[in-house]
Amino acid sequence: MSHSVHSAAAPAPVGAYPHARRVGNLLFLSGVGPRTPGSNAIPGNVVDATGTLVRYDIEAQCRQVFANVRAVLEASGARWQDLVDVTVFLTDMARDFAAYNRIWAEHFPDPGEAPCRTTLGITALPTPIAIELKCVAALTGTNVP
Repeated sequence: MSHSVHSAAAPAPVGAYPHARRVGNLLFLSGVGPRTPGSNAIPGNVVDATGTLVRYDIEAQCRQVFANVRAVLEASGARWQDLVDVTVFLTDMARDFAAYNRIWAEHFPDPGEAPCRTTLGITALPTPIAIELKCVAALTGTNVP
């Protein structure tokens, strides 16, 4: 049996899906992007008069996407340290990987305690964002119902 999770502290999903789905002791997060909860603004994005993206700030987007993941985890009864696997999608691997990797290390300073990670370079995401995370957490101890 599974149940879905929605978090008021995270931006609304951009489609018809939950923020996360819990199955037993595993929590599967839907793709989480860097939109700001409430406004759906994308931190660091600069657009021209026609609405075309001119530039973006990968550091601002990384910090927001990590905050959004944390919000979904907390709404699910999980903690940051419960993450066991993270798939990262970057729209410009060559330009953004170093900054993203540095911010990852701020959030996971001990590689031995960090979740497994796969980082993929892709051509686009469904909204004008440069990063999206797909996460799995294992719920143990006090956070298991």
